[in-house]
Amino acid sequence: MSSNIQITPAQLSRLVGLPDAPTLVDVRIDEDVAADPRLLPASERRSHRDVAAWALAYAGRKVVVICQRGQKLSEGVAAWLRHEGVAAENLAGGFEAWREAGGLLVETGKLPQRDAAGRTLWVTRARPKVDRIACPWLIRRFVDPHAVFLFVSASEVADVADRFGATPFDIDGVFWSHRGERCSFDTMIEQFGLSSPALDQLAMIVRAADTARLDLVPQAAGFLAASLGLSRMYRDDLAQLEAGMLLYDAFYRWCRDAGDETHNWPSAPGKI
Repeated sequence: MSSNIQITPAQLSRLVGLPDAPTLVDVRIDEDVAADPRLLPASERRSHRDVAAWALAYAGRKVVVICQRGQKLSEGVAAWLRHEGVAAENLAGGFEAWREAGGLLVETGKLPQRDAAGRTLWVTRARPKVDRIACPWLIRRFVDPHAVFLFVSASEVADVADRFGATPFDIDGVFWSHRGERCSFDTMIEQFGLSSPALDQLAMIVRAADTARLDLVPQAAGFLAASLGLSRMYRDDLAQLEAGMLLYDAFYRWCRDAGDETHNWPSAPGKI
């Protein structure tokens, strides 16, 4: 019988990257993090020592707590969260079990510094089309669900980055940008260590749509059409980003779960 207080790595892997994924809270001690500083996708670091002080911040959320081996620290923190009315489980086997199962782990070496509220801050050109929606989607779903994105005039990106401590992306001459034939989305997948069959396939679609190479994959033309349509529907870039998140969620699920599925009508010979 499955536990009502634990979730397995296999079960959690089906939820990671989805819009309704649980909040992941990493309570590993500093020594364990120093030995392997990678994080489960979109996870937040907290200390078990002051759980009473931060537990209520997770009210109304589903939470999975991760420690090194899925024992006392994550069990205790999850139990405390449940005491406060939070729907909390701990990851069976902890970080080690997730790593051994080949679960995605975010490389933190290039992760931008967080602000006082614990968020990463990014800035790029206004009026996004493809890559400037793709990158925020990847960051929010797999790196930092609370990330802040600033859309400004192209000529002001560098100065806004400097004055506000934001990380520029998808603009010439910065780290998080195109490299050769690969686009900024590819760069982020590579640098954050997020390569997987589903994300790599989505990256191909994004690359084809973003660099006018619609012959690369058959989905690119429709993806570009939807992206350009969204850019015409919304005057506000942040509203467009929120709408675009659904588009990327749908394509990610297709890449992960439905790539082999076909649809036809009539559904069977001889039927109308």
